[in-house]
Amino acid sequence: MNAPLKADATLSQFVIIDVQGRLATVMSADAMQAVLKNCGILAQTAQLLDVAMILTEQYPKGLGHTVSELSALMPNIHPVEKTAFSCLAESKFTRQLTRDHSQIILSGMEAHICILQTALDLIAAGKQVFVVEDAVISRNPANKANALARMRDAGCVITNTESVVFEWLGAAEGEVFKTVSKLIR
Repeated sequence: MNAPLKADATLSQFVIIDVQGRLATVMSADAMQAVLKNCGILAQTAQLLDVAMILTEQYPKGLGHTVSELSALMPNIHPVEKTAFSCLAESKFTRQLTRDHSQIILSGMEAHICILQTALDLIAAGKQVFVVEDAVISRNPANKANALARMRDAGCVITNTESVVFEWLGAAEGEVFKTVSKLIR
């Protein structure tokens, strides 16, 4: 693969998968708070840098809508509702994937179900996939660890929130850098 190994804001689409109310309540509270914080940092940075974003909701009638901490940060992003575990099985999702964005940055839950299946399908579709390790969660930490290993073996770049935002920024200069620096403190 000749694709760059670092995230590039001009090539990226940022995806938050299924961070919904009823599902969030069954996660470890501390781990969930960390994921919400990191997804928020990524979403705000994506908006500052005009990185395209996609938000999904798995069966919202049963699992609720995106948690308010995140939906408040993205008032203009309309969630793609789905019932399939892989986002690529939903035509509304695939229509939002753009050809000129070869990098897909994944966050959300659960790592071993929807994140994993989406990542594997994105790799098969020729996309470069970055999974933000500190912005994904599973009910069972062992399932998350297994999923991250499988995704790494499949060719995904396993990364973290700060690496992505600073790779997107590229340099420590300007107002966007100052704003993002405040977000990660």
